[in-house]
Amino acid sequence: MHKSRSLPYRPGVGIVLISGDGLIWIGQRIDFSDSEQWQMPQGGIDGSEDPAVAAQRELIEETGTSKAEIIAETQGWHTYDLPVGSNSLRNRYRGQRQKWFAMRFTGKDSDFNIETPPGGQKAEFQTWRWENANEVKRLIVAFKRPVYEAVLSEFSSLLR
Repeated sequence: MHKSRSLPYRPGVGIVLISGDGLIWIGQRIDFSDSEQWQMPQGGIDGSEDPAVAAQRELIEETGTSKAEIIAETQGWHTYDLPVGSNSLRNRYRGQRQKWFAMRFTGKDSDFNIETPPGGQKAEFQTWRWENANEVKRLIVAFKRPVYEAVLSEFSSLLR
């Protein structure tokens, strides 16, 4: 058995932030030179933190805005394995186990602040944009694509 198979999944959350037009917020990751490294906001759950609270915190940390309300959550949890040598999580976790939340954006585009997120958080994205679900699935890194496809299918009635 490969060592990573014995490691646990890191508990986390993901956010499908939906505009008034039914489009999805995606950010281009800052830590990859490949321009096709886009993703929706996501992050870890701290200790015994409630997943919905974690989702709201991660939204603020990664996008710089709190102007959103939770409108749905996935029925179950979704997992993906990290590719070999992918990042610092690799030695402690096999991958991520995530609860996903659909949130309706209630602000305006100028409310986003990805350059200097609040609370001294390190910027995770170099740029962002609103996209339709098919484009989001096309732009996501391959190892996360099955999770994105499942989550966007579950939330399809909320999207354009």
